Amino acid sequence: MKNNTVLKSAENRGYPGDDAHLDRVFHALSDPTRRAIVQRLSGSSGTVSALAEPFDMSLNAVSKHLKVLEGARLIKRDIIGRTSVCSLNIDPLMNANEWIQQYTQFWNEVLDSLEMHLDADEAEPGAAAKKDERS
Repeated sequence: MKNNTVLKSAENRGYPGDDAHLDRVFHALSDPTRRAIVQRLSGSSGTVSALAEPFDMSLNAVSKHLKVLEGARLIKRDIIGRTSVCSLNIDPLMNANEWIQQYTQFWNEVLDSLEMHLDADEAEPGAAAKKDERS
């Protein structure tokens, strides 16, 4: 494993904000309704009533979900006349993906190192005998 693998804090990665913002993003995405709304908005923007259509809940309940998504800056709500139109902001998703990728890289390096260690043990003369002794 590389010794220089460091899992940096959000401030060091240039996130807009801090670890609390990343917490809000993951909290917002922890709910299946909010994930469905994000998925729907990944195609195009939509009105609050259009976003609420597929769900068996009140418009007020959907609006509460939208507020959580807004708080995490995952969506932006524009008022056009008397209609609220929501659109997806991908920046927080990109930041969350970057954070996850650091852990993916870290664990890939750990597992690669383990694999090399195990391969080296098997390649040693008498490795089979040692293995039998341990069993």
